[in-house]
Order: sequence, then structure tokens, then C-alpha cells
Amino acid sequence: MLPFSDIVLRLGVAALAGGLIGLNRDLKGKPIGMRTLSLVGLASALLVAVAEQSLGQERIGDPTSRVIQGILTGIGFLGAGVIVHTGRRSHVHGLTTAACVWLAACIGIACGSGHWLIVGVALVIAFAVLLGGHAVETRLHRLLGGKSDEKDSIAPED
Repeated sequence: MLPFSDIVLRLGVAALAGGLIGLNRDLKGKPIGMRTLSLVGLASALLVAVAEQSLGQERIGDPTSRVIQGILTGIGFLGAGVIVHTGRRSHVHGLTTAACVWLAACIGIACGSGHWLIVGVALVIAFAVLLGGHAVETRLHRLLGGKSDEKDSIAPED
């Protein structure tokens, strides 16, 4: 079993690293932002942590990995369905929602695997990103001189 500190470190760094990449994309005026890539990084790390923690529980012929692959493939299509590209150049809605769909699937996989500590840490980080991410993103955008975008005046990244 992974220790609590290791779970927090792995999931936290993945969310932070994804967020930094997203901030770079956002500052360049690209249609993907800090919160979206933070959630993608978190979801990816969550799955790897669940898989690593499950190694000792694996049985020969266990279809778990194939089930997880099928879930993630299906969720990818579902997530793509919530992304809307409007007529304006680089004006995309729904990326964070799509990332949340994927993250919810990953959390469901972790719940199904019984990895409760990983689920708890992932949820805390996800809500920190979703609830505080827009304010942090806006401040960093202003501080680092990102491209002026209508995102802040219309609505936060969805």
C-alpha cells in the first residue's frame, strides 16, 4: 500500500505540473487552460497510483486492466461530446468539463478498486483546482502578461 505522503506527493505534483503546462498554453492564447490540464494530470496520476497499488492484488487472467482501458476509451468519446468550438478563433467551451468527466471516470475506477485514500486525496486536489483555480489563473495571467482574452470578462473556463 502506498503511504499517504506518497499519494499526496504524486497526485499533487501531477496536478501542479499539468497546471503549469496549462498556464503556459493559456498565456499563449490557446484554448486550453490551467485547470483543464491540472485535472488531466491529476486523473492520469490517479490511475497510475491505483494500478501500482493494485499490483499486489492482481490475479492471473484478471480483466481489470482491460476494463479500465475500455472505460477510458468510452469516456474519451463522452468528454469530446461536451466540447464546443464556436465561430471565433480559439474560442472553445467545455474543456474543463470534459476533463472533469474523465476525472470522474478515473475516480470511479479508483473507487471500484477500493483505493479510498487515493480517492480522497484526488477529490481534495480536484476541488482545490476547480474552486480556486480560476482566481489563481487570473492573477498569474495578469502577473505574467498573458494574451488578453475575453475569457475573464465572459466566464471562467468551463
